[in-house]
Amino acid sequence: MKEFDFGIVGLGVMGRNLLLNMADHKFSVAGLDLDAEKAASLEKEASEEHTIKGTTSAEEFCGLIRKPRAIMLLVPAGKPVDSAINSLLPYLEEGDVLVDGGNSYFPDTNRRVDELAEKGIHFFGMGISGGEKGARFGPSMMPGGNAEAYERLRPIFEAVAAKVNDEPCVTYLGKGSAGNYVKMVHNGIEYAIMQLIAEVYDLLKRGYGVEDAKIQQLFEKWNNSELASFLVEITSEILKKEDEVTGKGILLNYISDAAKAKGTGKWTSQNAMDIQAPIPAINAAVEMRDISKYKEERVEASKKLKWNDASEISEEEIFDALTDAFYFGMITIYAQGLAQLTIASKEYDYGLNLEEVAKIWRGGCIIRAACLEDFRQAYSKSPELPNLLLDETIGKALEEKQGAARKVVKTFIDKGIPSSVFSTTVSYFDSYRSEILPTNLIQAQRDFFGAHKYERNDKEGVFHTEWN
Repeated sequence: MKEFDFGIVGLGVMGRNLLLNMADHKFSVAGLDLDAEKAASLEKEASEEHTIKGTTSAEEFCGLIRKPRAIMLLVPAGKPVDSAINSLLPYLEEGDVLVDGGNSYFPDTNRRVDELAEKGIHFFGMGISGGEKGARFGPSMMPGGNAEAYERLRPIFEAVAAKVNDEPCVTYLGKGSAGNYVKMVHNGIEYAIMQLIAEVYDLLKRGYGVEDAKIQQLFEKWNNSELASFLVEITSEILKKEDEVTGKGILLNYISDAAKAKGTGKWTSQNAMDIQAPIPAINAAVEMRDISKYKEERVEASKKLKWNDASEISEEEIFDALTDAFYFGMITIYAQGLAQLTIASKEYDYGLNLEEVAKIWRGGCIIRAACLEDFRQAYSKSPELPNLLLDETIGKALEEKQGAARKVVKTFIDKGIPSSVFSTTVSYFDSYRSEILPTNLIQAQRDFFGAHKYERNDKEGVFHTEWN
């Protein structure tokens, strides 16, 4: 009987496309799905050069794969992952490797690593970014788990990953849930950059009445500059997609503004609170999606809470300022997310190499951007860099562009247009560069009402004062 190199459980869009990607690279791959139609259609999609097989039987599936087995799960996070594992367990053996390729919450991955280790099975959490096209033609992949087991999987993963300068956008990140954690923060950064882009669009469209075509041209211009990124690129495409239903204007104008979310941004914010990693831009982006859901209340408030435009900045001036302001905001967002990874790496003993993280994010993934090469170089020079703002080159660029960012944020305020992420990037920059913060007053207040005590800045010790 033919033995297959690899197995994939879950033949939805991501699973099917990644399987075909592997088959393109001459790996033989078996697929398992409870949906008989998905399992059967898999072989119909295959070319003559592909060696693939679909099945609905977990026993047959495990019997097809060469020992020690290498199997990836591409099923929804949560209980479906545990169900998939349990369906395979009777047919797995010591030394087999299971890879969770979904967006699982990292504590769940830690639990599964420990549970399966007791059975001699290696469990990996691997974030995959790039969507369905990335899965088919080259994603960015973020694996974490047992280092020796990864070496067995490395040839397959490096073959199917996106490439930048012939370097694969995949690398071993660390033990346990390191891969899922990095993907979680990746998604948090994604939330914030998407909101930053949306705020640019909102300021120009509602604040200045700029036509869609002119806004589209701005994003197209940005994508051929230092601001080049996947999210800027797709925004340019979105802004020229005509509405086929009405035939009047672009489709974007007919899409509801109540945004959806799957929860990974929320996880990023929740964990950042737990480990005291300040990521205000990501938090603001999560909150804006929440605010967007209260459509009826927003409509009512728009009629009752009025504001008169107080801006003195012309349309021409704002176009000039937005380029530098967007650069400032985008870099500051990445700085917050990467700083969270630095803090988490120490907290959870991941041993993350942020040069490698920046390297594998350069291609294939949703947050790929030209600036990631600058980040890679920054971490190459200073592997222990706690925050990108402290890199000399990046810090100098932000210093030069902060004036534009401040002008843009003031314009948002003067026009009454929400700027949750833009505003927090400037505030974060100012907070991080402040030698002295007013939090001494907060310490005094805590001691006043709760006798929580405080430290002095002129001598050692912990003190309490009777304030009245």
